[in-house]
Amino acid sequence: MADSLERSRGQSHRAAGFVGRDRELAKIAALLSESVRLVTLIGSGGIGKTWLATEAMRRYRYDTGAAIYWVRLARLARDADEAMVEEEVAQAVVEIDFSSRSAWDVLVDNLIGLSSADGAVPMVLVMDNCEHVLAAAGQVIAELLESVPGLTILATSREAIGWVDEGLVVVPPLTRDQATELFQQRAAAAGMPLGIENAETIADICRHVHYHPLYLRLAAARLRYQPLPGVLRELSGSADDRRLRWSHGPQTGVDSRHRAMGDVIDWSYELCGEQERILLQRMSVFAAGYEANPEDEQDGCAVGAELAAIEEVCADRPPDEHEAVADSAEPTLRQDEIEELLGRLVDRSLVTVHFGADIVRYSLLESIRVFVRERLDERAPAEWRRLQRRHLIHYRTKVVDAQTNWLSPAGQGMVDWARVAWDNLRIAIEASLATPEDAAVGVELAAGLIALRAPMVRGSLREVRQWMQHTLDTARQAGGDNAVTHIQAQALICWAALCQGRREDAEHALQACLAMVIPDPDWRRECDRHELLAPVDFLLGVALMMLDRDPRAIGVLGRAREKYLGYGRDGAAAVSELFEALAAGLLGSVDQAVEIAQRHLDRTTRAGAEAAISWAQLAWAVAATRQGNTDAALTIGRTALACQLEIRDQWGAVWAVHVRMWTLARVVTEMTAAGDSGIGPPSIEIARLVGGTRVLLASIGIEIQGLGPFADATDHAIDVARRALGSDEYEAAVRQGERLRPERREVHSLALGLLNLDRLGRSRTRPAHSSVPWDGLTAAEQEVALLAAAGFANTAIAARRGKSFKTVDAQMATIFQKLMITSRGEIIRFVPSAELERVRAEAAGRPTRRSTGSIRNEHGPRSR
Repeated sequence: MADSLERSRGQSHRAAGFVGRDRELAKIAALLSESVRLVTLIGSGGIGKTWLATEAMRRYRYDTGAAIYWVRLARLARDADEAMVEEEVAQAVVEIDFSSRSAWDVLVDNLIGLSSADGAVPMVLVMDNCEHVLAAAGQVIAELLESVPGLTILATSREAIGWVDEGLVVVPPLTRDQATELFQQRAAAAGMPLGIENAETIADICRHVHYHPLYLRLAAARLRYQPLPGVLRELSGSADDRRLRWSHGPQTGVDSRHRAMGDVIDWSYELCGEQERILLQRMSVFAAGYEANPEDEQDGCAVGAELAAIEEVCADRPPDEHEAVADSAEPTLRQDEIEELLGRLVDRSLVTVHFGADIVRYSLLESIRVFVRERLDERAPAEWRRLQRRHLIHYRTKVVDAQTNWLSPAGQGMVDWARVAWDNLRIAIEASLATPEDAAVGVELAAGLIALRAPMVRGSLREVRQWMQHTLDTARQAGGDNAVTHIQAQALICWAALCQGRREDAEHALQACLAMVIPDPDWRRECDRHELLAPVDFLLGVALMMLDRDPRAIGVLGRAREKYLGYGRDGAAAVSELFEALAAGLLGSVDQAVEIAQRHLDRTTRAGAEAAISWAQLAWAVAATRQGNTDAALTIGRTALACQLEIRDQWGAVWAVHVRMWTLARVVTEMTAAGDSGIGPPSIEIARLVGGTRVLLASIGIEIQGLGPFADATDHAIDVARRALGSDEYEAAVRQGERLRPERREVHSLALGLLNLDRLGRSRTRPAHSSVPWDGLTAAEQEVALLAAAGFANTAIAARRGKSFKTVDAQMATIFQKLMITSRGEIIRFVPSAELERVRAEAAGRPTRRSTGSIRNEHGPRSR
């Protein structure tokens, strides 16, 4: 009875669906606690390395508040080089980047910034599925560990990485009892719950598959199609064994992880009808997905392809002029059959389903995707190229439609779609480079992403600029009548460089664009030519604004706006009008600024486009500041910032903070002129925002000095604050701002008035005897906080106080909120001096990991 009770307690703290692995979890925890910087989980394919890593990191995050970054290397091709591995790691760590720095520089700078931040929590990079890129991944891991002192890496692989101080954890099969539990759990999930009367048969099945987790899951999935004894009969061990060429057990070091998994997959694959097999094969053209822990699905349904995309790409239809004719002998795959087929494949664990708030998406795990792609090549070698083109055309059409119609109430949904579809958009653009004809489609796709502002919420401007340039260079080889498209693409390359503040790159791209339409152009002279295309006018206007601070930009951008309206391209006209309003606000007269900004705000409000409205509000705030209407400017600026944070427009959010600084500078100037002595608070806020935005701009790669009037307005705000405070007080406030954490949106919270930096500063530096925030805790919360300060895990606190784990977890969350802290280690700074001796005594007697032999009961609060 006692053993059963202890097991049930341990299970209550496990993630749903996770079974066993106590010994491996304890070893991982011990290695992490001993500061081993590279821990590698090794074992055969499908043995559960990723699940184990996920559970270990879930517990470690709860225990320490650690920051976990997950790199899914399975998405890379076999033998990918170091640059591709670096880019994948950068995608996992760097949420967004607008610079032209290499992926390595961006990655290392961000990791060093995170590890050296004031009050930084432990930081772990999970490198999942290293085996097929072992050489490149090993080199990147070694260089990261050398370059980033505060970094720990948890890797999963079939083989050791080979680093000198690597800590290895061998992942064996499950125990007999664990295997039985997993099989029963998966059988119930398949709608076939099993009772105690089936125990002997279940035990035989588990024994025949050597307690291997993936084999067990696939075996349980078969119960939807045959009874339990039938599954066992197929595992006879004789010539009629249905497992084909299975690899028995975790034979670390055997030839191919994918071959072993393919044999397992083939067993379920053979259950499929011809239509199901064809659908699986055709789905291999989509980007691979993954099984994500629900706790990590912060963005909801963030992977996979929606049903409409699968129907469009995979269903049979008459071929277009570029497609080869499919083999007419194979079964027809009608569009109206695909949803039902997907459901069957989900039941068989061959397709992964992802549920979002209002949509369902589907994906293939990488191992399954590789397997069915091989089957496709065996059946119809020419079909892959046809599928690639359909995939490319589908995503081009979606992006072009979104680009055309984003100025509408549905516009933000289109940007959100592009964020989720990013991996499919990436492989579509890569596929477009196969031929010059398809590269022209890739140009449209990449151009649409920039015009849609997708890089502002996912990926990087550097990455999309590279896509655009590669597709454009390839498409030019084909010649044809794509001159207008090429001009538009080159203009967008220049615009992206201007947004990054890359003056030299922008000048080069601008000359390349104009050379397509004007022999030997001098772009500053050509600004008055009226016969140019709208994209060229737009580009010239932004260049005049950003590079030359030339008021002529206002008229040129207005001309672009009118031309776009004449083309019926309302979205492009709105972007032109936005920059027209910003140019007027920064370079024109007050009357111009107010008139254009109000017109633009009215237009976007009528359109109901949330993102466009927030930018129009910023332009209006700039004009209102010029007019002296600072109260309204500050209010609407915060409204815009809150919206941009909600829609994940990080580029817009950066400039919303800057606009607030500019407005506060006008406030200080007016107060100084009026002899008002209250200039301190707004001046300090400017200085703190200056410090915070320096870190923020560096983290996302914007070079503000290359942004002309934006830089000028910021420099003016700096001068105003410095004069008001004096150099010493100003620099002290800047240093406070530099300690803000970009990844926690603290700079934005300060600008929104949601962060009291004086209090936050005290929470990071307050001596232990200060007890003012402590008094805000209830008596029960104070008791819990004392035990946490002494090093007790939440489960130990619960046992000590006779409360449930959930109660203590909720109390810890409240404590974090009230004290405005982010890690358990900060609690001691708030403990009154009279209680310090008790904390020391409790710490001396607290239960340790080594004394319990496992960390399964040691969970801290969630990282915040």
